[in-house]
Amino acid sequence: MAKLSLFDRRRRRVRTALRARASGKPRLSVHRSGKHIYAQVIDDAAGKTLVSASTLDKDLKASGGATRDAASTVGKALAERAKKAGVSAVVFDRGGFLFHGRVKALADAAREGGLEF
Repeated sequence: MAKLSLFDRRRRRVRTALRARASGKPRLSVHRSGKHIYAQVIDDAAGKTLVSASTLDKDLKASGGATRDAASTVGKALAERAKKAGVSAVVFDRGGFLFHGRVKALADAAREGGLEF
């Protein structure tokens, strides 16, 4: 078996802990790149993405790419879309990223938008 990077080990550890606490709730997964931030609400039981938002969306593109303000905008948009889809409670999956900076800004904005986690 190939040796996993520290990032992949951290992501695996976070996901394993989430599965134990999820109890049927969808998962809010966050991915952060150097230029953009992406978030999606995933129903793991069905294996489908329910809603998604990113700084690449046409209506969110004006907010910029790799800033905390852009992450907040994505979080608010995701919360609105999740509410329309009937999702009110999720578990937060930060992946291998630290809960700091843009990831934290997105999570805080999603909470303000009405998502519970």
